Amino acid sequence: MSWGRVIKLWKVPFDKELKTKMLMPTNPSVSLRRGLTLAIAAIAFSGGAAMLSAQTTVSAPAVDFGAYAKTSFAPNADLTSSSSSSSSSEDAFPEASLTSVDPLHLNAMQYQRRRYGRPRYRGNNTNPDGSNKWMGYGGGGFTQPVGNTWHYDTPSWGVQVGAGRQFSYKFAVPVEFSWDNFGLTKQTLDNQLALYNNQIDYYCTVDPTDCAANSVTPFTTLDGNAHVWSFSVQPTYTLFGDHDGMGTYVLAGAGFYHKVTNFTIPTVGEYCDYYYGCYEYSANEVIDHYTSNAPGFDAGIGFTYKVSHFSNLKLYAEARYVIILNSQRQGITVNTPGADSSTATNEYPANSNRTSYFPIKFGIRF
Repeated sequence: MSWGRVIKLWKVPFDKELKTKMLMPTNPSVSLRRGLTLAIAAIAFSGGAAMLSAQTTVSAPAVDFGAYAKTSFAPNADLTSSSSSSSSSEDAFPEASLTSVDPLHLNAMQYQRRRYGRPRYRGNNTNPDGSNKWMGYGGGGFTQPVGNTWHYDTPSWGVQVGAGRQFSYKFAVPVEFSWDNFGLTKQTLDNQLALYNNQIDYYCTVDPTDCAANSVTPFTTLDGNAHVWSFSVQPTYTLFGDHDGMGTYVLAGAGFYHKVTNFTIPTVGEYCDYYYGCYEYSANEVIDHYTSNAPGFDAGIGFTYKVSHFSNLKLYAEARYVIILNSQRQGITVNTPGADSSTATNEYPANSNRTSYFPIKFGIRF
């Protein structure tokens, strides 16, 4: 290293903060390299005028300045360039010149740690807040008739599945299919049994020969069931707990509701196959069937529990109030005058009554 190079190294216009960092190093390896460099400079100064005239180079095998220069932060740094080109580069690019004589990477101490802002979600299936664009759920539970429906139907089971667009952690609009089953009250079955037997008695009174020929006899027992299936849109808003742990949401929906009531009697049938021959079995045969289509509305509240921070899977429990705006149809009942008329077409007008019930469901959301 020449005296000129050493002098330039010492007279580089470091800023005050950098000089402070040079004198107060925190990294032991950096401190060792800086101390070795200062020792080499002191040896060069003590050589005197003979060393200056001979342009001798101090050998320091432990420090490879060329390697440091090649890995400098400035791409234009080159310790092997001539003094004239070095001077011109110092004038044109002072920062590059500073780095070119910074074999120990002192400028690296001026760099701050990179700050990271809020993550940006770029996936096609995620919203800007990180929530999935699509959601779904499925569950089952039981149904409780209320209002006027309570006089005809009894509690039973129900299921539901839904899927749709989720616009954020808070708001989603799924489309849902649900099936809610009901039993029939004893009073309903007794009234229908009396009505049907009145019909049979009237028929056998008008034409006893045909009644006997076809073995028409009054019913001894009657059973039945009812159900409602629907397609609806269920806008859902999460009140709190949209990320972890417990959560609460509300919903209100509307859709198409199809109500069915069946009346059955026990029947003995015969089944035959090639291997086991023929055998008898008992089953319920539908003898009367009623349907009603109408718009319906519901509103409810639900509670969720997120099972894992790294999963969208949630357990849920919800309760709703459903009302179906059926159009009332005229018909006869056991208490209607002339109920034994065989010309009646609607013998269960209660199926077209307005229907209301509470479905309570449990399941998973994802």
